[in-house]
Amino acid sequence: MEQTPDPVHVSRAISELVALRGYARKRGNAQLQEVWGEVAGPKFAEQTKAVAISRGILQVSVGNSALLAELAGFHKASLVRGLKEQHPELRIKDLKFRLDTSVSSRSP
Repeated sequence: MEQTPDPVHVSRAISELVALRGYARKRGNAQLQEVWGEVAGPKFAEQTKAVAISRGILQVSVGNSALLAELAGFHKASLVRGLKEQHPELRIKDLKFRLDTSVSSRSP
């Protein structure tokens, strides 16, 4: 005879559904992009995309190599400082920029 599984608490079922469908990740990515846009400003935000945070390092995709060099060489320290001051809960320690030409062609 087949056993029926034990009932699952509603909060756990909803939590599993959210994780399974990726709803939290989608909202988290949108929030991360919003935070990046606040700190980077519209000039940089429309040509970049905050991708993920890993071990305190915010990974940012950049649409072209000239902008990547400018961000890494001239703006990195102030961007990290802005992230730490405006969003300390993210615990950002550093930024890592990577070239991704598809970012420059995305619609705002």
